[in-house]
Amino acid sequence: MPWEIIVPQTEEPKGLGNFLKKRFHIGYVRKLFRKNGVRLNGKTPRPEAVARPGDRIQLYIPFEKRADGQRQKLSAKSLEILFQDDDLIIINKPAGIAVHEGKEILKRDSILGMLEATYRPQGTVPKLVHRVDKDTSGLLVVAKKDEVAAQLGTLFEEGGVDKEYLALVAGHLYPNKGTIDFPLPGRDGQPVPALTHYKVEKEFSGTSLVRVRIETGRMHQIRLHFARIGHPVVMDDQHGDFAFNKQFRKAYGLKRQFLHAAMLAFDYHGKKRKWSAPLPEDLARTVRSLEAR
Repeated sequence: MPWEIIVPQTEEPKGLGNFLKKRFHIGYVRKLFRKNGVRLNGKTPRPEAVARPGDRIQLYIPFEKRADGQRQKLSAKSLEILFQDDDLIIINKPAGIAVHEGKEILKRDSILGMLEATYRPQGTVPKLVHRVDKDTSGLLVVAKKDEVAAQLGTLFEEGGVDKEYLALVAGHLYPNKGTIDFPLPGRDGQPVPALTHYKVEKEFSGTSLVRVRIETGRMHQIRLHFARIGHPVVMDDQHGDFAFNKQFRKAYGLKRQFLHAAMLAFDYHGKKRKWSAPLPEDLARTVRSLEAR
């Protein structure tokens, strides 16, 4: 999957090469153009091609971030498990850990890999029921049995799960309660319906804390939808306002996107069950700092 960036509505039109150099080191940008690893609105561009607000930029060469230090060693024992029975595990996932392996992520460093290492000796092979972005924190559902994974997976796909997120977005939304109805790419790349409902919880200087409920579960749905209406998620390094993010990080010290899976509810064994996860300390501290200003 390419890494997609939507040019923020607040960005002035500029050459694509210069746009990318503000966000990545020059060696990586040169490599993108040298190896035809970048697309602008689906076409292979030259560095001087103009990138305008709303344009879609796709990067096909992975960007390797410099390590921030030695890899943090984690195991399933260090994960916060909110609920567990013979069929299910519900985790309060920390930000910074991928839920499964990928091109640059070893399985042992993912949530699924940690759980497998713990539960396989017991004869259990955990299965992801849904996915949460690496830099998003909050509730994650994992099944212990194939049939449970299939049942809950269908429940998620057919809208049988109530899902709420808390997000900090750039700017102030009007109206302060509404629905974003805009198709997003599905698994085959074709547009599919996507619905995001939001309600503003608090307004700060230049940002808004919103409670978000999604009826569909498209990849990066919340991030793409809020970027689409000109209010990207704060510190989103793919679809966000990069100049804004730079200033925000300097002012508040937040190092990852402000997006948290706060609540899940669904029918389980004949009863409506609900689980909640409070804001983790890095996001709660950011809110306190915003309130103090």
